[in-house]
Amino acid sequence: MNNTMEAGPEPKLGYALFYGSIMALGLPLNAVSLWILLRHHSLKTPSAVFMVNLAISDLLLVISLPMRVYFYATGTWPLGDLACNLIRMLFRTNIRSSNFFITFISVDRLLAVVYPLRSRHLRTACNALKAVGLAWLFVLVTHIPVIVKRSGFLESNNKSTCFEFSQRQPKISAMVYVKPVIVLTMLAVNIVCTTLVSWTLHRHLSDSARVNNKINVMLIFIMNLVMFTICFLPLSLSLLINRTASEPLVCLATVNCCLDPLLYYFSLDAFWKKKEDADLPRE
Repeated sequence: MNNTMEAGPEPKLGYALFYGSIMALGLPLNAVSLWILLRHHSLKTPSAVFMVNLAISDLLLVISLPMRVYFYATGTWPLGDLACNLIRMLFRTNIRSSNFFITFISVDRLLAVVYPLRSRHLRTACNALKAVGLAWLFVLVTHIPVIVKRSGFLESNNKSTCFEFSQRQPKISAMVYVKPVIVLTMLAVNIVCTTLVSWTLHRHLSDSARVNNKINVMLIFIMNLVMFTICFLPLSLSLLINRTASEPLVCLATVNCCLDPLLYYFSLDAFWKKKEDADLPRE
């Protein structure tokens, strides 16, 4: 097979501009976030562990965007199909791992606010590292069928292109349903966490000195729900119902790498200052 792919569809400058904007925002935001998290917090708390891995996941997505920009700006793909599959897998890695890490952050905040004493033995950096390790392992395992089959959008209309979506519905496989179900399950977990934390904070809202901190706590949960409902849910429902996705939904999903840093910035004291425990204030 030729190493250089043939010309594909016409250039789509709108998509090129969109992905270029995401790259321009996502790269500095996540690079700076990762630097601050590692320099000020290291991996000594579960919150830091989850946020560091979330930033790494977002950077993996960002580094795949330049070739998307090139493809949509020129309508050509200069690399082989192996490179195309690798770049597409970086996108999938971000979507799947971000689901886990965002949910881990929600569960960690739930334990810190609702069960601060009983959860001390659970909320350790060691347990957090085990959780993210399992998450990365799951993500890697889900890539195996793609690597083995080496199939995807490149076969559409017998043209050698990349990132183009075939109009044919793919063959039904277990993973077609497993991935959306996981996203829906994690969305449900985030909703439950948000509800329980909101109820707990409402009961102890009398301490006016801590109102701002409590707002910051809720903003984290709200941002998690926003990312699930706007970035992940539409793409997952499309995969579940139609067994395929559209480029606008993929565009929407990439926005998450620009929203994730807001999770860190909502708690400026815990984010900018080095502390032994970066937990948010709790009752």
